[in-house]
Amino acid sequence: MKLFEEKPVVHRYEYAAEFIKDFQVGEGDFILAGKSVFEAHFSELSHTGAVVRYKSQYGQGEPTDLMVDALLEDFRKTDCDRIIAIGGGAVIDMAKILVLEGHASAADIYQRKVPLKKIHRLVAVPTTCGAGSEVSNVSIVEMTGMHTKLGLACDEIYADDAVLIPELLRELPWHFFVTSAIDALIHAIESYVSPKSNLYTRMFAKKAMEMLLSGFRKLAEEGQDYREHLFEDFLVASNLAGISFGNAGTGAVHAMSYPLSGVYHVTHGEANYQFLTAVFQAYQERDPEGGIRELNTFLAGILNCDADEVYIETEKLLNRLLQRKPLREYGMKEEEIQSFAKSVEEAQQRLLNQSYVKFQAEALEEIYRKLY
Repeated sequence: MKLFEEKPVVHRYEYAAEFIKDFQVGEGDFILAGKSVFEAHFSELSHTGAVVRYKSQYGQGEPTDLMVDALLEDFRKTDCDRIIAIGGGAVIDMAKILVLEGHASAADIYQRKVPLKKIHRLVAVPTTCGAGSEVSNVSIVEMTGMHTKLGLACDEIYADDAVLIPELLRELPWHFFVTSAIDALIHAIESYVSPKSNLYTRMFAKKAMEMLLSGFRKLAEEGQDYREHLFEDFLVASNLAGISFGNAGTGAVHAMSYPLSGVYHVTHGEANYQFLTAVFQAYQERDPEGGIRELNTFLAGILNCDADEVYIETEKLLNRLLQRKPLREYGMKEEEIQSFAKSVEEAQQRLLNQSYVKFQAEALEEIYRKLY
């Protein structure tokens, strides 16, 4: 039984220029980037012979199958062999699909209707502190015909190199910074109690939780501007959480967030945030003596509270940074509660099978209704 795997080589640079020099970025490279970060830190690459594309050329918001199809068509017209993804989880997730051989559509790739074989090298440079996509074997896309998100998890889409440059987080507005970091926390917490977790994955998850919650407390005390002192901690913590969930997986929090993102286009980190404490309180009620007991004890030590209060205290802390909203404020309708629950049960078995407790549609509906 495979316990643990870390395929990408992780690099760390103080400045973008050091990375450009070391990796000899130029002709033969296909760069997919977020425009603002690229222009602020990588503009010199426009004159090196590299093919440069911005995610915004393919659409706004988080990736859809149609956006990935347009990107694939663009990439397949080039002779580029190495792909460099500079951006958040959306950019890196899209770039992961470019490494695959063939001319299949995004829908066929994500639904695994075609063989998946890696033939191109991928370098992932994260510019957010949440997705951990640079070290995971997962790519998430919104399937426009299904009105939900779908995840592809396979070793063929691992990046070859993950490059951490803390200064890149300076371009990240507060809202995206905090929702990204909360997403990283969720990766760590969900992977910690996954049935696939083990000593190795829990070690990475615990360190990520410790760094993130400590950082959140400092931000709550010092204010938003203090994040400049925490860029490296948050970027590293996101990376550690990515390593953990890349091996152990995420669960029901992610599964329940996908219809909210797919129908109402709520960003990934913010959508996950809506379900974190409610899902874990439901886990606690259904199986209090399993792995969640050890998690609660660990979190209580960081939050300085009793173990049975950790989710209440976690929500209090996170709400000081970003107030969680009822689902109806995103546009969700009460009559959609049941259909959302059914769609999760039907389309997100990969995630539900990785959950601490595997919820059926009735339990999912109960959580949606509680948060509505």
